[in-house]
Amino acid sequence: MPLSRRALLSTTTAAVLTAALAPTALARPRTATATAIRHIPLQGAVNVRDLGGYRTYTGGRVRYGLVYRSDALGKLTDADVTTLAGLRLGRAVDFRIPLEVQYDGADRLPAGVAAVSRPVTDNGLYGQLLAAIGSRDPVRQEEMLGGGRAAAFMREVYRTFVTSAANRAQFGATLHELATLGPTPSLYHCTSGKDRTGWASYLLLTLLGVPESAVVGDYLASNTFRAAHDAKVREGLKQGGLMQNPDLIIPLQEVRTEYLNTALEEVKAGYGGLFRYLTDGLGLEPRTLTKLQDRLVD
Repeated sequence: MPLSRRALLSTTTAAVLTAALAPTALARPRTATATAIRHIPLQGAVNVRDLGGYRTYTGGRVRYGLVYRSDALGKLTDADVTTLAGLRLGRAVDFRIPLEVQYDGADRLPAGVAAVSRPVTDNGLYGQLLAAIGSRDPVRQEEMLGGGRAAAFMREVYRTFVTSAANRAQFGATLHELATLGPTPSLYHCTSGKDRTGWASYLLLTLLGVPESAVVGDYLASNTFRAAHDAKVREGLKQGGLMQNPDLIIPLQEVRTEYLNTALEEVKAGYGGLFRYLTDGLGLEPRTLTKLQDRLVD
């Protein structure tokens, strides 16, 4: 069964943290809806969004213009770079591994934006995809990706977000910076802006007290923003003779609640709850978690 955030925050210590972050928890509204997602339309990236606007359990709202999530920025046009400059970013954190950067290109950023390489392993996903497509062999592609194997591979990717010490260090460093950068806006991204970026955003919005339904909705919104682009990619693979059945890669292109739940189940198994994952796993002090609220919630 899917694990709820309430179950992950069920320990006594976590309850203390929850009370500290949400002092009016006893008076929580029955619903805490989010405003419409603020999408940043660009030609060279399709999943760029402001994480602001979400209502919290305390009646606050996540501030606009401080944290952005996105897909890769290597194919931005000059006009896109100008649009990005208008966000007044201080830094852009790149979760991609070197192989992804090699094939997709380094980020194109406005002048003055610090590019921070903070690779989170994809557990070989990108290399697996390249190998499957590059083989041009429909039998091999079916063996690698068919029969539920692509979705199973994705679940393993999400499991490493929790089990890998190196990955935990990268997510922890990113959340710590978001708590301490003052008024400077930040952006973080991976290749598609959906898995590593999606997990980081799930953690951040959860810490800020956004209701779980809205947090999961933000995670799943990648499917909407990426749908047309991903369909075009599949059609290109078929027309180019690289894949007879490009639908095999749909589980790799999508986000799914089963993927997210795999990470949450690993949190429960390895740490007993989200609080210990954040503190023991990511190395965040309770005061850092409080600073996130102070900085990012009105």
